[in-house]
Amino acid sequence: MQWNRVEELLRMDYSPEQISGYLELNREFRISYETIYRYLLADKKRGGKLYKCLRCKGRKQRRKRYGAYDSRGRLAGKRPLADRPDGATNRSRIGHWEIDTVMGKNRACILTLVDRKTGYVLIGKLAARTIQQTNDRLRKLAERHPDKFHTITADNGCEFHGYEQVEETHGFKFYFAPPHHSWERGTNENTNGLIRQYLPKGMCLNNLTQAKCDRIAQKLNTRPRKRYGYKTPEELFN
Repeated sequence: MQWNRVEELLRMDYSPEQISGYLELNREFRISYETIYRYLLADKKRGGKLYKCLRCKGRKQRRKRYGAYDSRGRLAGKRPLADRPDGATNRSRIGHWEIDTVMGKNRACILTLVDRKTGYVLIGKLAARTIQQTNDRLRKLAERHPDKFHTITADNGCEFHGYEQVEETHGFKFYFAPPHHSWERGTNENTNGLIRQYLPKGMCLNNLTQAKCDRIAQKLNTRPRKRYGYKTPEELFN
Protein backbone atom coordinates (compact mmCIF):
# COMPACT_ATOMS: atom_id res chain seq x y z
CA MET A 1 0.00 0.00 0.00
CA GLN A 2 2.84 2.40 0.83
CA TRP A 3 4.49 1.86 -2.54
CA ASN A 4 1.16 2.55 -4.24
CA ARG A 5 1.17 5.94 -2.55
CA VAL A 6 4.77 6.60 -3.61
CA GLU A 7 3.96 5.68 -7.21
CA GLU A 8 0.89 7.93 -7.13
CA LEU A 9 3.05 10.91 -6.13
CA LEU A 10 5.69 10.04 -8.70
CA ARG A 11 3.05 10.21 -11.40
CA MET A 12 2.12 13.67 -10.08
CA ASP A 13 5.70 14.71 -10.92
CA TYR A 14 6.95 14.82 -7.32
CA SER A 15 10.64 14.08 -6.96
CA PRO A 16 11.74 11.31 -4.52
CA GLU A 17 12.97 14.00 -2.12
CA GLN A 18 9.66 15.85 -2.32
CA ILE A 19 7.75 12.60 -1.73
CA SER A 20 9.81 11.80 1.36
CA GLY A 21 9.35 15.28 2.84
CA TYR A 22 5.67 15.53 1.92
CA LEU A 23 4.73 12.16 3.43
CA GLU A 24 6.55 12.93 6.68
CA LEU A 25 5.06 16.44 6.90
CA ASN A 26 1.55 15.01 6.52
CA ARG A 27 2.29 12.14 8.93
CA GLU A 28 1.39 9.43 6.44
CA PHE A 29 4.56 7.38 6.84
CA ARG A 30 8.32 7.80 6.72
CA ILE A 31 10.45 6.78 3.78
CA SER A 32 13.82 8.13 2.68
CA TYR A 33 14.35 9.44 -0.82
CA GLU A 34 17.33 7.05 -1.16
CA THR A 35 14.92 4.13 -0.63
CA ILE A 36 12.65 5.51 -3.34
CA TYR A 37 15.56 5.84 -5.77
CA ARG A 38 16.56 2.22 -5.08
CA TYR A 39 12.98 1.13 -5.69
CA LEU A 40 12.98 2.97 -9.03
CA LEU A 41 16.28 1.38 -10.04
CA ALA A 42 14.99 -2.09 -9.20
CA ASP A 43 11.77 -1.40 -11.12
CA LYS A 44 13.79 -0.26 -14.15
CA LYS A 45 15.89 -3.44 -14.08
CA ARG A 46 12.67 -5.44 -14.13
CA GLY A 47 11.58 -3.55 -17.23
CA GLY A 48 9.38 -1.05 -15.40
CA LYS A 49 8.82 2.53 -16.55
CA LEU A 50 8.54 4.39 -13.25
CA TYR A 51 11.97 5.98 -13.76
CA LYS A 52 10.43 8.04 -16.57
CA CYS A 53 8.53 9.99 -13.92
CA LEU A 54 11.81 11.52 -12.74
CA ARG A 55 12.55 15.05 -13.82
CA CYS A 56 15.84 15.50 -15.67
CA LYS A 57 17.47 18.90 -15.58
CA GLY A 58 20.18 19.67 -18.08
CA ARG A 59 22.86 22.18 -17.23
CA LYS A 60 22.31 25.43 -19.05
CA GLN A 61 25.22 26.31 -21.33
CA ARG A 62 26.22 29.94 -21.24
CA ARG A 63 28.30 31.57 -23.95
CA LYS A 64 30.19 34.72 -23.18
CA ARG A 65 30.03 37.28 -25.93
CA TYR A 66 33.35 38.99 -26.49
CA GLY A 67 33.48 42.48 -27.95
CA ALA A 68 29.77 42.61 -28.71
CA TYR A 69 27.77 45.70 -27.89
CA ASP A 70 24.74 44.83 -25.81
CA SER A 71 21.80 46.94 -26.95
CA ARG A 72 19.29 45.18 -24.70
CA GLY A 73 17.78 47.36 -22.04
CA ARG A 74 19.05 50.73 -23.34
CA LEU A 75 16.05 52.54 -21.90
CA ALA A 76 16.36 55.65 -19.75
CA GLY A 77 14.63 56.00 -16.41
CA LYS A 78 14.53 52.37 -15.33
CA ARG A 79 14.60 51.72 -11.60
CA PRO A 80 17.58 49.64 -10.39
CA LEU A 81 17.26 46.68 -8.03
CA ALA A 82 18.91 48.68 -5.25
CA ASP A 83 15.76 50.83 -5.06
CA ARG A 84 13.40 47.94 -4.38
CA PRO A 85 11.54 48.00 -1.03
CA ASP A 86 12.74 45.71 1.74
CA GLY A 87 9.82 43.34 1.27
CA ALA A 88 11.06 42.56 -2.23
CA THR A 89 14.76 42.36 -1.39
CA ASN A 90 14.49 40.12 1.68
CA ARG A 91 11.44 38.13 0.47
CA SER A 92 9.49 39.01 3.60
CA ARG A 93 6.28 40.04 1.85
CA ILE A 94 4.06 38.37 -0.73
CA GLY A 95 3.49 40.36 -3.90
CA HIS A 96 6.99 41.03 -5.16
CA TRP A 97 7.36 39.19 -8.47
CA GLU A 98 10.02 38.28 -11.00
CA ILE A 99 9.07 38.25 -14.68
CA ASP A 100 10.58 36.63 -17.76
CA THR A 101 9.76 35.24 -21.20
CA VAL A 102 10.58 31.70 -22.29
CA MET A 103 10.94 31.16 -26.02
CA GLY A 104 9.55 28.34 -28.11
CA LYS A 105 10.75 27.09 -31.48
CA ASN A 106 9.03 29.83 -33.48
CA ARG A 107 7.67 33.25 -32.50
CA ALA A 108 5.27 31.99 -29.84
CA CYS A 109 6.53 32.01 -26.26
CA ILE A 110 5.31 32.23 -22.67
CA LEU A 111 5.40 34.91 -20.00
CA THR A 112 6.31 33.71 -16.51
CA LEU A 113 5.72 35.47 -13.20
CA VAL A 114 6.89 34.04 -9.88
CA ASP A 115 6.37 35.46 -6.40
CA ARG A 116 9.73 35.87 -4.65
CA LYS A 117 8.46 34.87 -1.20
CA THR A 118 6.29 31.84 -1.98
CA GLY A 119 7.42 30.59 -5.40
CA TYR A 120 3.84 30.88 -6.67
CA VAL A 121 3.92 31.01 -10.47
CA LEU A 122 1.67 32.43 -13.18
CA ILE A 123 2.18 31.48 -16.84
CA GLY A 124 0.77 33.31 -19.84
CA LYS A 125 0.77 32.46 -23.56
CA LEU A 126 2.25 35.06 -25.94
CA ALA A 127 1.77 34.83 -29.69
CA ALA A 128 5.00 36.83 -30.04
CA ARG A 129 7.50 38.51 -27.75
CA THR A 130 6.34 42.08 -28.29
CA ILE A 131 5.60 44.96 -25.94
CA GLN A 132 1.88 44.87 -26.75
CA GLN A 133 1.54 41.10 -26.29
CA THR A 134 3.55 41.21 -23.06
CA ASN A 135 1.57 44.09 -21.56
CA ASP A 136 -1.79 42.59 -22.49
CA ARG A 137 -0.98 39.22 -20.95
CA LEU A 138 0.65 40.76 -17.87
CA ARG A 139 -2.46 42.83 -17.18
CA LYS A 140 -4.68 39.74 -17.39
CA LEU A 141 -2.44 37.72 -15.07
CA ALA A 142 -2.11 40.55 -12.54
CA GLU A 143 -5.90 40.98 -12.45
CA ARG A 144 -6.21 37.46 -11.03
CA HIS A 145 -4.57 38.65 -7.79
CA PRO A 146 -4.97 42.45 -7.78
CA ASP A 147 -4.07 42.83 -4.10
CA LYS A 148 -0.89 40.77 -4.40
CA PHE A 149 1.12 42.80 -6.89
CA HIS A 150 3.48 45.41 -5.43
CA THR A 151 6.65 45.21 -7.53
CA ILE A 152 7.97 43.30 -10.56
CA THR A 153 11.65 42.61 -11.21
CA ALA A 154 12.52 42.23 -14.90
CA ASP A 155 15.55 41.70 -17.09
CA ASN A 156 16.45 44.05 -19.93
CA GLY A 157 14.42 42.43 -22.68
CA CYS A 158 12.82 44.89 -25.08
CA GLU A 159 9.43 43.23 -24.48
CA PHE A 160 9.39 44.98 -21.06
CA HIS A 161 10.05 48.46 -22.45
CA GLY A 162 6.34 49.29 -22.21
CA TYR A 163 6.38 48.81 -18.45
CA GLU A 164 5.23 52.38 -17.71
CA GLN A 165 1.88 51.68 -19.36
CA VAL A 166 1.28 48.75 -16.98
CA GLU A 167 2.41 50.79 -13.97
CA GLU A 168 -0.12 53.49 -14.81
CA THR A 169 -2.90 50.93 -15.10
CA HIS A 170 -2.18 48.77 -12.05
CA GLY A 171 -0.08 50.89 -9.70
CA PHE A 172 2.80 48.49 -9.04
CA LYS A 173 6.39 49.35 -9.94
CA PHE A 174 9.00 47.71 -12.17
CA TYR A 175 12.67 47.27 -11.24
CA PHE A 176 15.37 46.09 -13.62
CA ALA A 177 18.40 43.84 -13.13
CA PRO A 178 21.69 44.78 -14.86
CA PRO A 179 22.30 43.11 -18.25
CA HIS A 180 23.58 39.50 -18.00
CA HIS A 181 22.86 39.31 -14.25
CA SER A 182 20.42 36.41 -14.37
CA TRP A 183 21.30 35.44 -10.77
CA GLU A 184 19.58 38.65 -9.66
CA ARG A 185 16.34 36.91 -10.71
CA GLY A 186 17.23 33.44 -9.46
CA THR A 187 13.69 32.52 -8.46
CA ASN A 188 12.48 33.09 -12.01
CA GLU A 189 15.43 31.25 -13.55
CA ASN A 190 14.81 28.19 -11.36
CA THR A 191 11.07 28.24 -12.05
CA ASN A 192 11.65 28.43 -15.79
CA GLY A 193 13.76 25.28 -15.45
CA LEU A 194 10.80 23.51 -13.82
CA ILE A 195 8.49 24.67 -16.60
CA ARG A 196 10.85 23.15 -19.18
CA GLN A 197 9.75 19.72 -17.93
CA TYR A 198 6.41 20.40 -19.61
CA LEU A 199 7.57 22.71 -22.42
CA PRO A 200 11.03 21.44 -23.47
CA LYS A 201 13.52 23.71 -25.20
CA GLY A 202 12.97 23.67 -28.96
CA MET A 203 9.27 22.84 -28.67
CA CYS A 204 6.90 24.75 -30.97
CA LEU A 205 4.44 26.71 -28.79
CA ASN A 206 2.11 27.90 -31.56
CA ASN A 207 -0.66 25.52 -30.46
CA LEU A 208 -0.14 26.04 -26.75
CA THR A 209 -3.30 27.39 -25.09
CA GLN A 210 -3.71 29.58 -22.03
CA ALA A 211 -5.65 26.74 -20.43
CA LYS A 212 -2.61 24.47 -20.78
CA CYS A 213 -0.40 27.20 -19.29
CA ASP A 214 -2.77 27.38 -16.31
CA ARG A 215 -2.62 23.60 -15.85
CA ILE A 216 1.19 23.65 -15.81
CA ALA A 217 1.18 26.49 -13.28
CA GLN A 218 -1.30 24.57 -11.11
CA LYS A 219 0.97 21.52 -11.14
CA LEU A 220 3.94 23.58 -9.98
CA ASN A 221 1.95 25.53 -7.39
CA THR A 222 0.59 22.38 -5.75
CA ARG A 223 3.92 20.54 -5.66
CA PRO A 224 5.65 20.51 -2.24
CA ARG A 225 9.01 22.29 -2.10
CA LYS A 226 11.93 21.42 0.13
CA ARG A 227 12.86 25.08 0.63
CA TYR A 228 9.40 25.73 2.13
CA GLY A 229 9.46 22.76 4.51
CA TYR A 230 7.58 20.68 1.91
CA LYS A 231 4.63 23.03 1.88
CA THR A 232 3.34 24.05 -1.52
CA PRO A 233 3.59 27.53 -3.10
CA GLU A 234 -0.21 27.61 -3.24
CA GLU A 235 -0.52 27.01 0.51
CA LEU A 236 1.90 29.83 1.25
CA PHE A 237 0.47 32.25 -1.31
CA ASN A 238 -3.13 31.82 -0.15
